[in-house]
Amino acid sequence: MELQEGKDKFIEAWGALGSSWGVTRTMAQIHALLLVASDPLSAEDIMEELQISRGNVNTTTRMLLDWGLAHKKLIPGERKEFFVAEKDMSKVVKNIIIARKKRELEPMLHLLDDLTGVEGDTAEAEEFREVVKELKLYSHKADSALAALVKVDSNWFFSTFLTMIK
Repeated sequence: MELQEGKDKFIEAWGALGSSWGVTRTMAQIHALLLVASDPLSAEDIMEELQISRGNVNTTTRMLLDWGLAHKKLIPGERKEFFVAEKDMSKVVKNIIIARKKRELEPMLHLLDDLTGVEGDTAEAEEFREVVKELKLYSHKADSALAALVKVDSNWFFSTFLTMIK
């Protein structure tokens, strides 16, 4: 397989996985493109390579920057903005965990906190509060586990993880 064909397959596969991670296919494809690029890419480079609009590139690169999955790279003499991917996979995983925790888990925890105050003396109200209590318990455990995972030394975590899956 030629290098370009391999890169194209990687970008397509990474993009397809994006929806499983809670991001758009385009965000995952741009991330993949930046991961396999040997040089920083401009918005125009990304548009041309992936055949997507400038607006889509601008919105998506801003999201990648917010998630810490890409960084701007200044090139002397160039007026364009260039982008590079964070290539330290431990940082990538950590940043994804942090972003998804903020976007998904934390709003759920706030909602569950609000729902614990549901009033009523009926069996149905009691059952509802019990379900919310159980969800809240496991959601807080997940939150604590993710917070610990983010704080742990990444080299230790990955070596332990790889040992476990062998």
